[in-house]
Amino acid sequence: MLMLADGCGGNKSTVATAPPPVPVLVAKAVERTVPNQLHEIGTVEAFSTVDIKARVEGHLVAIHFKEGEDVSKGELLFNLDPRPAQAALLQAEANLAKDKAQADQAVTDEKRFAYLLKEGVGSREQYDQAHAAAGAMRATLAADRAAIDNARLNFQYTVIRSPIDGRTGDLKSHIGDLIKPDADTPMVTITQIQPIYVDFSIPEKDLPEVQRNIAARELEVDAVFPSAPQEAEHGVLSFVDNSVNTATGTILLKGLFQNENRRLWPGQFVNATLTLNRIPKAVLIPSQAIQTGQQGPFVFVVDGNMKVQPRPIVSGAIFNTETVIASGLSAGETVVTDGQLRLAPGATVKIRSSL
Repeated sequence: MLMLADGCGGNKSTVATAPPPVPVLVAKAVERTVPNQLHEIGTVEAFSTVDIKARVEGHLVAIHFKEGEDVSKGELLFNLDPRPAQAALLQAEANLAKDKAQADQAVTDEKRFAYLLKEGVGSREQYDQAHAAAGAMRATLAADRAAIDNARLNFQYTVIRSPIDGRTGDLKSHIGDLIKPDADTPMVTITQIQPIYVDFSIPEKDLPEVQRNIAARELEVDAVFPSAPQEAEHGVLSFVDNSVNTATGTILLKGLFQNENRRLWPGQFVNATLTLNRIPKAVLIPSQAIQTGQQGPFVFVVDGNMKVQPRPIVSGAIFNTETVIASGLSAGETVVTDGQLRLAPGATVKIRSSL
């Protein structure tokens, strides 16, 4: 711009030059379909965990697996000394045989005194005593049979099998140990890791959107290891807790993973991503283009004359390093991604490939 000024020494001309263009990096807003996702920290949880404990007392005489080994449902794990239980079973069977002989005699006496009473040569008192004795023996036989069933169960409990498919942990019992029934410390713990859960919590404000989408379709959950962000395990949302944690304002969700390659292990921390739906024709820009002002988020838009103007926007979901723009920007417009601190409304910019 050329400015003319009068001075004491006569007419002089002074040229005020415009500020140089500000070097910036830019990117164009693009339009594509992207997933609407929630990102949280998750914890891997075993599908089921079973503490193996004895049901009867006995010395441990055999272990049929190695700790850390995979076992199948029904597979033999331990043998306790069966001899005490076997002896108790034989004794119960002997008691039944003895009482059965006495019961047969009591029934015979009952029939005899019933006949004598009918013929008028026997007393009512004798019949009543025989009838009561026969009833008592019938009850004794029922108790003997129950004792046999209990003794047979105890004998079977000396053989301990796996109730699930899973992987054994640290072995707490060894051959020769006297095993107590339902001891505080389990003999071994088995965890089922195929399938497996990933637990994560979301803010309660996101719950309605989860509920709307889960009613329409099966929702996908991805688990990513922080050390290998390019590799993800894929699962589905299988559980939404029935209440919000009032202390944290979050609600617990679980993703179910088949875990065929066993990369997920109980206790691990992973990055959990829940995909709610897909946003068609979404306008995306790099997240670093978004600035925050007194009126909310905005971006600097570059026009055809290489001048910038701040534009208020409404941002939406974040996808990787990009942000969905719900309103305020159209696909194809150019926004500044670096160098915003030196900009003012109407400033001229110069696009650089790097700063």
